[in-house]
Amino acid sequence: MFRKSLFTIVAATTMLFSAAIVASAQVGELHGQVFMQQADGTKVPLADAVIDVYRTDISSKYNTKTNKKGEWIFAGIPYIGTYTVAVSHPTAQPTWQPGVKAGRDVDVVLTVSPGDGKRLTIDDIKGLGAASGTPVSGTESAADRAKREEAMRKNKEIEDKNKKIEETNTVVERTFNAGNAALGLKNYDEAITQYDAGLAADAEQPMILANKSVALKARGVQRYNAGIAAQNDAEKKTNLDGAKSDFRAAAEAMTKSVEMIKAQPVPADPTQYNVNKLFAYANRADAMRLFITKVDQSQAEAGKAAYEEYIAMETDPAKKLKAQRDLAQMLFDAGSFEPSLAEYKKILVSNPDDTDALVKAGMLLFNIGASQNNDKAKYQEAANYLQLFVDKAPDTDKFKDDAKAILENLKSEQKVTAEKTAAPARRRRP
Repeated sequence: MFRKSLFTIVAATTMLFSAAIVASAQVGELHGQVFMQQADGTKVPLADAVIDVYRTDISSKYNTKTNKKGEWIFAGIPYIGTYTVAVSHPTAQPTWQPGVKAGRDVDVVLTVSPGDGKRLTIDDIKGLGAASGTPVSGTESAADRAKREEAMRKNKEIEDKNKKIEETNTVVERTFNAGNAALGLKNYDEAITQYDAGLAADAEQPMILANKSVALKARGVQRYNAGIAAQNDAEKKTNLDGAKSDFRAAAEAMTKSVEMIKAQPVPADPTQYNVNKLFAYANRADAMRLFITKVDQSQAEAGKAAYEEYIAMETDPAKKLKAQRDLAQMLFDAGSFEPSLAEYKKILVSNPDDTDALVKAGMLLFNIGASQNNDKAKYQEAANYLQLFVDKAPDTDKFKDDAKAILENLKSEQKVTAEKTAAPARRRRP
């Protein structure tokens, strides 16, 4: 019944994603039923009763008639208005109910008694005391009064909740925009402060969490670089410890954002939802990469899972390949040599001339062979990959000299040389 605002994101720069609140539905249904009080005390549905809905916060009016079951409905009534519902019929005394809200899924049930068929205007209702809702003539039963008072109580409760949601949305929108502005200026402390204020108002905002993660990750990189460049141990430790804390928090925030997005129902038009989802998946993978390689290598499997989800969703071939390389490198840096090798081999299946994958696969096989009592089969495979790399890579490649050195070591120490790749058979001309 109540729907909080959701965020959409639009890329502004590589690091900054802005968002606009998607307001709750602006119109809703208003519906109910009309009964005629019989002389014997029973009630029967009243067909063709005229329903006049007066909006009382501004001047507006809607009207319809009841069906054979005494039911009536309006679709598309402005959600934020306050309404008085009046009912009349040629054979009845009119009555009304004030303080009604649209879109609350509460039936407005009114009972009339036999009468002269007067149709009330809003001025008539005001003059008769709209706050009471007492019929013009006749009496209101205790049961009807109880129903009316219960409906009014529910409307008041809904109104209070909606007011709180509106106030929350105001805070969320303001802090989200302020956080994005600070993030764009690389003022990461201020960005994080603003995002935290938004989350304090409403913790269930996945895109605030996502942008907070981006800010934490950027601040972590900034601190890490400062720590590496620091000249004294105290400054180095302070910055590196701060970087680790930021990397951990960034991974946690983006993981939580992804979980929230997964839990959301997919809208009828999923375009923006998919943009949000892809953004969160991509940045979760990158946040996990930094967390694993700089903080906790034991989380390599969780990082691998994050990358696999992102890669499965990514449709851009260049971005997909980069993610595959980042995953393999993350596992390499985490000391997970066998899983890293498997990822580089996957890359080579579709990109056999990928020099980065060739040299990394060769180096991994060399390390694995050394760790397994100089496994000649691993050394042979390493030599094959490294020779392919040397043959294909430009002389400016930073790994070329290293690859040549390993090949020389394998030849002189292990008596292993690269196997020649068989040339493809020529086709005969027809």
